[in-house]
Amino acid sequence: MLDPKGRNRSPGGLTSDYVTSIGLDSADLAGLDVDAIVIGAVPADAGAAPAAGAEDLDRALDGRLAAALGALGATGKPGEITKLPTLGAATAPVIVAAGLGEAPSAEDLRRAAGAAVRALAGSGKVAVALPAADAAEAEAVALGALLGAYSFDSYRTGDGHKSPVAEIRLAAPAATDVAVERARVLADAVNLVRDLVNTPPSDLTPEDLANEAERVARESGLGIEVLDEKALVDGGYGGITGVGQGSVNPPRLVRLAYAHPEASKTLALVGKGITFDSGGLSLKPTGSMDWMKSDMGGAGAVLGAMAAIAELAPKVNVVGYMAIAENMPSGSAQRPSDVLRIYGGKTVEVLNTDAEGRLVLADALVRAGEDSPDLLVDVATLTGAQLVALGSRTTGVMANDDDVREKVVAAAERAGEASWGMPLPAELRKGLDSAVADLANISGDRWGGMLVAGVFLKEFVPDGVKWAHLDIAGPSFQQGEAYGYTPKGGTGAATRTLVQIAEDLAAGIL
Repeated sequence: MLDPKGRNRSPGGLTSDYVTSIGLDSADLAGLDVDAIVIGAVPADAGAAPAAGAEDLDRALDGRLAAALGALGATGKPGEITKLPTLGAATAPVIVAAGLGEAPSAEDLRRAAGAAVRALAGSGKVAVALPAADAAEAEAVALGALLGAYSFDSYRTGDGHKSPVAEIRLAAPAATDVAVERARVLADAVNLVRDLVNTPPSDLTPEDLANEAERVARESGLGIEVLDEKALVDGGYGGITGVGQGSVNPPRLVRLAYAHPEASKTLALVGKGITFDSGGLSLKPTGSMDWMKSDMGGAGAVLGAMAAIAELAPKVNVVGYMAIAENMPSGSAQRPSDVLRIYGGKTVEVLNTDAEGRLVLADALVRAGEDSPDLLVDVATLTGAQLVALGSRTTGVMANDDDVREKVVAAAERAGEASWGMPLPAELRKGLDSAVADLANISGDRWGGMLVAGVFLKEFVPDGVKWAHLDIAGPSFQQGEAYGYTPKGGTGAATRTLVQIAEDLAAGIL
């Protein structure tokens, strides 16, 4: 097929107009041959002062950097970006001071690097010299810079859009090649997911997404199995086929596999992959539908995480399932009051066709249980109730084991992704009782919708398997303005968390 700019590409294959490279450089900032230098700014009596790592640059400016920042109104608060000219005192023409706040964390460093690089779109080469006391902080800076350089440009025409920064030079004494390489792997994974989420649903049907998974598997050395619509019907995957039957674009179930020869544990990942969600016959209002290309963000996160895991090679076996369908209204669509038979035999009465994500996940959760995982994690843009409860930036985490829930939240925090542990109250199960089937897909009670969805999914987790559920309905798609390293549109939410979970399971932390 052709991409929007007329170039040939393989089905499901995505193209990138710009690729930002990253490497190490000396800390002699004043003499670096770059287009701009990024330094940190921290609060000070005069307003702001340069953070550690900018000393030689400050000397080149005769010690006037703090005064210049103060004159420009800089405060050093997180999220603040201040540009000032070097006026020939350094090889680079521009200095960008990124606010860090007091005692910046790794996430503060990531966000500052991302905001600064976003502000320098159109530049060729940029040196990033934010303070990094160790390799972990250097990795955070590198990752934030690479994520901030992201831009989805495949559908743009004309010259009105600035291209991302072409090259990043990390100037931090603590930086290592290992830290930079890990940052690159994670950024590549997250940016892949962003590309998938941002792609219009006309160009990312269930077949296209499955084809993209095949490409990633081929390039990463992952095992892959793809079930098409006939295999899904024959195999008894009633949830996926029920959701997908209203669309001319038939559903798919993808299974990816990574194996390590020294692994003693297995992690199973399951992602919701609704490539477009109209709500089906329970049609969404227009204002809730125009960003539903993002409803495959969970499956995208599983694919991105599997690609990164294949490169980072933790000592754990990982299988990833992508439950993919398009939820459309038509004469062949499932109806409210239809009963579906989920893989494994359990029946579900569909009372609302817009509660479709839990139906495709149910099939995949049961199937994933056949891999006998030590831990099963699903990730999904599942409920609007997640946004009501936790807002647009915080993932809700539920689990059938309190210790697992807290460890998954801790893994997300270390990965730099905000999350919050939520309960699965047993009394909510009664609301899912059905008069004709084993259970219904929604509750008659309007309250606690995020938790009810988790209670529903728990019904399909095999006995004895530890399980966690991540609801990323809000975090997967930034509807407002970009911030830090997070762009407008697809964010790649949960990708880094899934990688961290795999590494924690390999290390015996989970």
